Amino acid sequence: MSIQIFPPLPLQVRAAVQNQLRLAVIQHQGGQLDAAEAGYRAVLALYPAHLPTLQMLGVLLSQTGRQQEGVELLRQVVNANPNDPAACNNLGNALRELGAHAEAAASFEQAIRLQPNFVDAWSNWGNALSDLQRYEDAVQAYSQALVLQPQHANALNNRASALLSLRLHGQALSDFDRSIQLQPQMAETYMHRAVALLGLGQYEAALESSDVALQMQPDMLKAHWSRVSALQSLKQYPAAAMACDTVLALDPGYPYAPGVALHARLAACDWHDYDQRVAAVREGVLAGRKTADPFYFLASAGNPADELACARHLQKNLAQTLPSVLPHPRRQHIRLRLAYLSADFHQHATAYLMAELFERHDRSSFEVYAYSFGPDDASPMRQRLVDAFEHFHDVTEWPDERVVQHMREQEIDIAIDLKGYTSQSRTRIFALRPAPIQVNYLGYPGTMGVDFIDYLVGDAVVTPPEHDVFYTEKIIRLPGSYQANDRQREIAAEVPSREACGLPVEGFVFCCFNNNYKINPPVFDIWMRLLQRVPGSVLWLLQDNQDAAIHLRAEAQARGVDAQRLVFARRVPLPEHLARHCHASLFLDTLPYNAHTTASDALWAGLPVLTCLGASFAGRVAASLLHAVGLPELVTNNLQSYEALAYELATDPAELTQLRKKLWNQRDKCALFDSSTFCHHLELAYQEMYREYWQRFDNLID
Repeated sequence: MSIQIFPPLPLQVRAAVQNQLRLAVIQHQGGQLDAAEAGYRAVLALYPAHLPTLQMLGVLLSQTGRQQEGVELLRQVVNANPNDPAACNNLGNALRELGAHAEAAASFEQAIRLQPNFVDAWSNWGNALSDLQRYEDAVQAYSQALVLQPQHANALNNRASALLSLRLHGQALSDFDRSIQLQPQMAETYMHRAVALLGLGQYEAALESSDVALQMQPDMLKAHWSRVSALQSLKQYPAAAMACDTVLALDPGYPYAPGVALHARLAACDWHDYDQRVAAVREGVLAGRKTADPFYFLASAGNPADELACARHLQKNLAQTLPSVLPHPRRQHIRLRLAYLSADFHQHATAYLMAELFERHDRSSFEVYAYSFGPDDASPMRQRLVDAFEHFHDVTEWPDERVVQHMREQEIDIAIDLKGYTSQSRTRIFALRPAPIQVNYLGYPGTMGVDFIDYLVGDAVVTPPEHDVFYTEKIIRLPGSYQANDRQREIAAEVPSREACGLPVEGFVFCCFNNNYKINPPVFDIWMRLLQRVPGSVLWLLQDNQDAAIHLRAEAQARGVDAQRLVFARRVPLPEHLARHCHASLFLDTLPYNAHTTASDALWAGLPVLTCLGASFAGRVAASLLHAVGLPELVTNNLQSYEALAYELATDPAELTQLRKKLWNQRDKCALFDSSTFCHHLELAYQEMYREYWQRFDNLID
């Protein structure tokens, strides 16, 4: 707030009023607010219409939580003297405190018109524009303040924050670094700098910046949280869990921290107090608290009603920040315009499944767009995807509003969200309705729980009709499986030996290449019993992180199984990974979160997958794939049957060999890997969505 001494008062009251006002201003500047208020009121008792004193009292009232009173006084001042830029600026600040952001912006703008070189007004205008989520305009306002005063630390910091909101992480980082040079002891700047570094994928640097902020201000919650994010991204899961515990100790209600803490422990296969932690997260979700985000909740929920509740809670918060959304006009295109949105247009599981679908879309009926907001890894897969689309837009550094505007300008008919609530998702784009028809597909195995996603692509297994009540989307059930697959997935010709994979020369190999967070005590108990009952057998697992391997070996030892019977496979390129499947005997699935891409990888490589049908989408995917590949006999309905069948197959080589032959003979002609027919079915679904939408639209108009 601007504080300054004003011109002399009329002669008859000058001496008493001038001395009292000068003292009150000094007290105000020194933080003696009660004394300053008393002084201002004493002046007004002598001279009730004294505008400088009314202005100072209005500023003070706004500073001390009496914003409405402050605004009323400052309005009086501006109405009496509309050409006073300082009064307009102070009124703007008071209006911001009151939450009247549009009026505040107008008041700052008036101050700038009256005094174009008013640095603080430019900076404050940027603040009000940021409040209104007009971040591009805010950046321009802050930039003008910095032209006038290059060392204006607040304008620099706030411009960096606006740049973060625009996803311009590199420019934001540059501003934060400049700000630190000006004010090296500002903990908040280091915290925001960590957020920019996270956006750039510089996780080590983000962790370091978070730690610097915490050295200055140990109880800064947001710095602790940016530290959690950095540790998660670095796969330092035990440290991430401990950092979450610190956040919760400082604020037990910190949004989504319990779910993140649980997920970090699951990723490290740390099952200490597993049942209690899972129950606590579920209890919080069902109580309507911000306990877990929907994706992290999937690994422990296994209940579609609970998953719906979790998704709905998250979107209640998003809805509160959204502007009004314009309707889409009726239009006709010769070709239906499809837009796929994802952060995974590179070497990623989604790309491995979807690449051939993008290539096979019928270009006489569909015009296909990609909006990519993930990294460009310069891989052959990235180039293949760029070539597969007619229009490929890298929108990584575009703000949500710009993406929406571009899609509306392109008159996209159907927008397909391939991320849902998974990592790097940008749900807000869909909340702003870039297309009249919006679809949840593949990336997130569950409902979005929102009214701006119209359809979900499923099938009779993952989304049976009796589950419709658990989805806010209308479900489109494809024949066969919902999952797209790429028949061009290469299997390396050179196969490493069993010894090179760390496997014994002989013996049955149970395997599970699922992410470690999907493994839990009930399933692991079964696996250990199988190792005990099948002499010479081993369990071959993916090594996602060293901590998980350590914990799983300890858990095996605690169950009476030699820890060396657990073999861990490091991550390798997909062709090599598919090739080494030949050394596995049987893929054992997890529950409540099944194998998804890992299951189709195994089946494509000729490895039978044994699953247990779960209650929710995430726990029914492997069953869907097995039905579509022609092996429904490998789908069990409970964990007891799952264990029994696993043992039977491990001890009956003839039966397992027959299953392998059946899988291999059916692989190239089954529904799961018939990419052409799958593409045709999905295109028919898109056309049906389009017809249904505009039929409803026309009925509403009529």
